Amino acid sequence: MKHVLRTVVLAAMFGAAMQAVAQSWPNKPVKLIVSQAAGGTPDIVARLIADRLSRALGQQFLVDNRPGSGNIIGAQAAARAPADGYTIFFATAAPLVSNPFTFKSLPYDPERDFTPVAMVGRIHFFILVNPKVPAKTLAELVALDKAQPGKLAFASDGPRNFSGMLGEWINKLAGTNMLLIPYAKMPEGVQDTIAGRTQVVILAVPSAAPRMKSGDLRAIAASAAKRTPGYDDLPTVAETLPGFDFTGWFVIVAPTGTPAAVVQQLNREVDKVLKEPEIVQKLREFGMFTDGAETPEATAEYIRVQRVAWGKLVKEIGLQPE
Repeated sequence: MKHVLRTVVLAAMFGAAMQAVAQSWPNKPVKLIVSQAAGGTPDIVARLIADRLSRALGQQFLVDNRPGSGNIIGAQAAARAPADGYTIFFATAAPLVSNPFTFKSLPYDPERDFTPVAMVGRIHFFILVNPKVPAKTLAELVALDKAQPGKLAFASDGPRNFSGMLGEWINKLAGTNMLLIPYAKMPEGVQDTIAGRTQVVILAVPSAAPRMKSGDLRAIAASAAKRTPGYDDLPTVAETLPGFDFTGWFVIVAPTGTPAAVVQQLNREVDKVLKEPEIVQKLREFGMFTDGAETPEATAEYIRVQRVAWGKLVKEIGLQPE
């Protein structure tokens, strides 16, 4: 009986402590680590959300850019930060789900070192071709490559990055042999595709849209399972290669051990931000689509499913970790 009573008392004390944490947090600035350089889409979106959270919670949410080493520097900094609710990580897919398969070892553990807080949104990617390429659809591009092997070159951001891996996955599924040309700076790859030195490129919607509007490039397929809002006439890759579903995405995670009350409060506040009409519109301008923050549990499950999908992709294309 004494043991039961002690357990009940401890549970009550823990609940009271968590309530106190929730009521007092935040009482100082919160650091939001971004593992990319300032000025890119992740940085811009993170600053947009940080600004709204600062207004809502009365403390500054400060973006801390930690770029480099394939997102490892930023992820490691976030993983090693105190789990007190004052450091959170604005993460892309790379540090959480693809790095474990493309690097032999990491100075952090993507599964054990972070607790999911909130989904932010997903970014669709388009497959585009030089306008002189006669293929108007992905199926026609596949047929063209098979009819003229060795003639099509694909500008990518490298074999271990998003467009490079997706390009290889398309080759694998379609039985094509498009040559992937890696570029250290993707704007150069885009220019080469416009000039016709390469014929195919994969770009996020924000980068693709102006090129499509100007007629410099023509979109033939989208990478998500469902058609992209606002581009409803553009077929998905999955309509030609069933099961293909890859998007870019952003989530917010915190160091493991961050108080549950803080995680729940932050999730609620991010959800409010993401459902503001002005924010929804701004995210659309970046080609990002959101259904709100979802729940920490749903975010964790999404990350788990994505980790499995990227693991399968890396294995299937034969990419060896370095």
